[in-house]
Amino acid sequence: MAVTAPSTIDDAFRKRFARSAELYQRSREAIAGGITHDSRNFAPFPIYIERADGSRKWDADGNELLDHWMGHGALILGHSHPQVTAAVAEQVHKGTHYGACHELEVAWAEQIKRLVPSAEWVRFTMSGTEATMLAMRDARAFTGREKIIRFAGHFHGWHDYAMAGYQPPFDTPTSTGVPKPVAETMLVAYPNNIDSVRELLDAHPGEVAAIILEPAGGSNGIIPPSIAFLRELRQLTTERNVVLIFDEVITGFRYAPGGAQQLYGVTPDVTTLAKIVAGGLPGGAVVGKRAILDVQTFKGELHHDRFDRVLQQGTFNANPMSAAAGLTALQLVGEGWVTEQANQAGEQLRGALRDVFEKRGVAGVVLGEASVFQVLLGEGMEEAVETTDVQRLMAGRGAVNTLRKAMLLNGVDLMRSGGFTSIVHGDEEIGRTVAAFDQSLEMLQREGLA
Repeated sequence: MAVTAPSTIDDAFRKRFARSAELYQRSREAIAGGITHDSRNFAPFPIYIERADGSRKWDADGNELLDHWMGHGALILGHSHPQVTAAVAEQVHKGTHYGACHELEVAWAEQIKRLVPSAEWVRFTMSGTEATMLAMRDARAFTGREKIIRFAGHFHGWHDYAMAGYQPPFDTPTSTGVPKPVAETMLVAYPNNIDSVRELLDAHPGEVAAIILEPAGGSNGIIPPSIAFLRELRQLTTERNVVLIFDEVITGFRYAPGGAQQLYGVTPDVTTLAKIVAGGLPGGAVVGKRAILDVQTFKGELHHDRFDRVLQQGTFNANPMSAAAGLTALQLVGEGWVTEQANQAGEQLRGALRDVFEKRGVAGVVLGEASVFQVLLGEGMEEAVETTDVQRLMAGRGAVNTLRKAMLLNGVDLMRSGGFTSIVHGDEEIGRTVAAFDQSLEMLQREGLA
């Protein structure tokens, strides 16, 4: 889908996606802020999709786009995988919600236990945000402590506790509306810096319930991981009797069938899951040591069940539709070839994108592991990676909006600064993405933006 010398990238974008512009205007009259997920905020307007299949999706203007969002990372099998859609189609005729326990939820939990090293027990939620919130509550109940250490730039959803320390300045919650006493229970350490963790533990003796992090690097790999750091963190939390929580909402079943913890050989006490765990439908889970998750168990003792137990509900937790999709997807993941194939595509794509940067002489880096890739633009990114300069790395992500517009004009949809590969991203899809990236950098160079 070539672009022939538009006056500006914005002008070309408005013409190509005119129907999306109309839908956005309608949306602003009906939906608060005009969008239903903050990551879809996009100037001058977001694109609107009508259908998707495999690695492709088609927008309201009829444009075919090669997709690297892949359901925000939920679709390692691609859009509308036949086995998943067949399982969901079969289940919809049996019932979408029983208001009761069912065998599928048991089989789903059993499959998670088979795959994830830390999963002695499983508790389902409906999202990654709910999973991290519940994991923190479980850790606080288990330890009797209130404070949580999290890392600057790591993302754990949008609940109140997750808003402290996510974006710079890290001493100010990313969202308004967060009570100050809630934010004060969150302590912010710095990625790959074990001394910053130790200092917080020493400054708050006997007060820290848990440490939570994205094991493969904050903000979906924008902040690179250190396996040595993970091992030090595992040792330190064990010594201090602090619960170690891996947020594997993205990395779970993607980096390896058992997630980043399997790939790196570091097992946390608790793991949070979502996205792939539910096969592309809504769903999440908290998994971990039986002793910790036991804080949610009814004992049949009035005092315990009222005062000493963690309450968790959720109308659609482990609903039959999500269970059918999740079980089917994880059975495929369990065969091993899914993550291997998606990871090979990711490695191939990252290498080719780096070659384009070098060919074009544009400053930037390509980050990521397994089937995740991130493109950061600007001078000094290599140094920021080496020094884990969180603020500079996150600033590099903020410079890619125009690149994404150019990529859309060239027929590829990036998830802001990068995205995912899957089993439906073969040589043709990788080649098409690389060609679009080359053409898009050329467009940016013509307009003096790169």
